[in-house]
Amino acid sequence: MKRCLQLAANGLQAAMPNPSVGAVIVHNNVIIGEGYTSAYGGDHAEVNAIHSVKDTSLLKEATIYVSLEPCSHFGKTPPCSDLIIKHQIPKVVVGTIDPFAKVAGKGIEKLKNAGCEVVLGVLEAECIASNKRFFTFHQYKRPYIILKWAQTQDGFIDKIRHENDPVQPNWITNKFSRQLVHKWRSEEAAILVGTNTAITDNPKLNTRDWHGNNPVRIVLDKSLRIPETYSLFDQTIKTIVLTEQQRDNKENIIFEVIDFSKNIAEQICEVLYKYEVQSVIIEGGKQTLQTFIDANLWDEARVFTGNVSFQAGIEAPTFTGKLQSEQTILDNSLDIYTND
Repeated sequence: MKRCLQLAANGLQAAMPNPSVGAVIVHNNVIIGEGYTSAYGGDHAEVNAIHSVKDTSLLKEATIYVSLEPCSHFGKTPPCSDLIIKHQIPKVVVGTIDPFAKVAGKGIEKLKNAGCEVVLGVLEAECIASNKRFFTFHQYKRPYIILKWAQTQDGFIDKIRHENDPVQPNWITNKFSRQLVHKWRSEEAAILVGTNTAITDNPKLNTRDWHGNNPVRIVLDKSLRIPETYSLFDQTIKTIVLTEQQRDNKENIIFEVIDFSKNIAEQICEVLYKYEVQSVIIEGGKQTLQTFIDANLWDEARVFTGNVSFQAGIEAPTFTGKLQSEQTILDNSLDIYTND
């Protein structure tokens, strides 16, 4: 199962919004086939593993290990459980049940009804964690939420902005930390900022410092104050504007009306669920980040501390989380927390 998890990691980004699964086929304690989920719309892990076996006659005496329950329905591909049954693989070891309603135990039931021995729950926590975005989306009807900010040595995320200040970020981290952030962007479905951050920084919110897909851009703009000439409205990337103002959609720009007098974080989650966005990075500013923290709607917090001090400015968000990892990126530190 550990090997399944290693394989699953190879397909994670390309498979989205599907989960990435690893599959290993063993005969007489020897691995005779393995595979992982192809890019979205392609073959699943079980199919790739079975197709990799040179002598398919061995399948009748083999065990297939999979990190997620084999599917039982026709989607973009036929059911994997049917293929396992077709090849008469007698034993199936499953990491965890698929939370997707069209599967959710039905694959295991189909295998058992066909006479397969099914072992369930091997390294279950690790298998769930490997597809944490997929599980969060289907179990909680919201995206997996990552908070991200950079703060100074003295605890500020920005300087006080004045009317004539240039429209650009006040950088706290180094170029290597910024490249890492762009890598993170390529790994998630969406990225969100508030109005003030959009106005003061004019961010592009793309992956220009890393090879990978650009996330969907989400921006809060209650009164549509962000100038249309700003990068967020360049129509190069799908952008969703959350506002109280009714507007017609444009190419790659969607306007969604929410009620800013009610729980904003919950409404944002509802909109993102509607658009099948499985994960989002909240990049600021302070008010937007704190809104999600106060609503207890977050899963990870990734906090950089740069080697600079502002003496005064906008204070970093306050939160309580479990420290998962610490690392140093030259003169910056990075702490990652989970909401446990």
